[in-house]
Amino acid sequence: MSNHPTTHIEQQSPSLYYGDFHIHIGATSEGRPVKMSGSRSLTFENIAHEAADKKGLHLIGIIDCHAPGVQKDIEDLLLAGEMTEHPDGGIRYKNTTIMLGAEIEVREGSGSAHVLCYMPSFYAMKHFSQWMSAHIRNMSLSTQRIYVDARTLQAETMSHGGLFIPAHIFTPHKSIFGSCTKEMASILDLDSVDGVELGLSADTCMAERLSELDRFSFLTNSDAHSLNKIAREYNALVLHDASFKEWSMALRDQQGCRIAANYGLNPLLGKYHRTTCLNGHLLAHEEAQQAALNPAWERSFRCLVCGSKRLVRGVHDRIEAIADRSEDLAKVASQQRPPYHYQIPLEYIPGIGSKTLEKLLAVFHTEMNVLHQATVEQLRDVIGSELAERLHAARSGEVKIQSGGGGIYGRIERG
Repeated sequence: MSNHPTTHIEQQSPSLYYGDFHIHIGATSEGRPVKMSGSRSLTFENIAHEAADKKGLHLIGIIDCHAPGVQKDIEDLLLAGEMTEHPDGGIRYKNTTIMLGAEIEVREGSGSAHVLCYMPSFYAMKHFSQWMSAHIRNMSLSTQRIYVDARTLQAETMSHGGLFIPAHIFTPHKSIFGSCTKEMASILDLDSVDGVELGLSADTCMAERLSELDRFSFLTNSDAHSLNKIAREYNALVLHDASFKEWSMALRDQQGCRIAANYGLNPLLGKYHRTTCLNGHLLAHEEAQQAALNPAWERSFRCLVCGSKRLVRGVHDRIEAIADRSEDLAKVASQQRPPYHYQIPLEYIPGIGSKTLEKLLAVFHTEMNVLHQATVEQLRDVIGSELAERLHAARSGEVKIQSGGGGIYGRIERG
């Protein structure tokens, strides 16, 4: 992993913190669009409120902080005293620390990939943005193509004291393994990669099929495009404090800081888990393997069910095609990792709508408390036995799931 400088932490007992490091900005406070597919309610300030007051997250990564309009919003909040800069990196709002990031598209290998670059301070983000502006056509919008090679982007990120994390590394669109290459080392400097984001359709056991990833910490993030999707996936971290420096050390398992657990959807719920045609018809195993490895076969594809000439690669099938480990060996390797907990977000659980969620938050205050602190007995007192049991099963991953694919999320079946 990259060689960022570290300093001694004044001794403070380590604690458990929750963090989601991939949240998009839909618009500036003035209503100017940033992430075109994101909700316009996703402003920098609204994200901070949602994460701190409702979700109960201690750390968040807000992407799109390279945009001039977003930087104006951040500066206004700092000048107004509503937020402050943490001395060890990040922007502090109440009990939540915000990491300033940018999702950038690089063109490498056979396709394009999204990568996440995080800066330790507002000053560093502004100067990083100044450098990027010479290589990006529209700095005001999210996830723009940068016209330098990926290693140059990595070097610039490191020069600003930043962190470089490839995003949703297996998804069929815009990812390192899903779109660009079978081996990350062919397009990136592995010593300047600080961790990898698994994405919604993969978990630790699936990622461990690739031995190249052994050296990296795994992150599970929401990639939220709306406020309610924040913390759809998240991480538990052991830190002395919620700061950029501590997060950086956790990614490298240094000075008592570490990733303690990953909380994510069962990969079956991911919308790109299995290979389908564009209309959602599942391909047979042999066809899926051909699609994962053979571009010529993919170009000649025609669905036997509906005649569609286009398909969407599944993460499961792509990993199966490029893996250098068996599933059994991957399971053994994953035991050396932090546990990966299958957990269903509250909004996904049948029967838990907005009114029920309001009842839960009125008693338990944040979603993290509902998911991690509330007992089944306490839940029964608030929402009744049936919903309490359903919620408990969902947060334990003990639910029946219909697999997703082709851009359609999987579905929880009522038990």
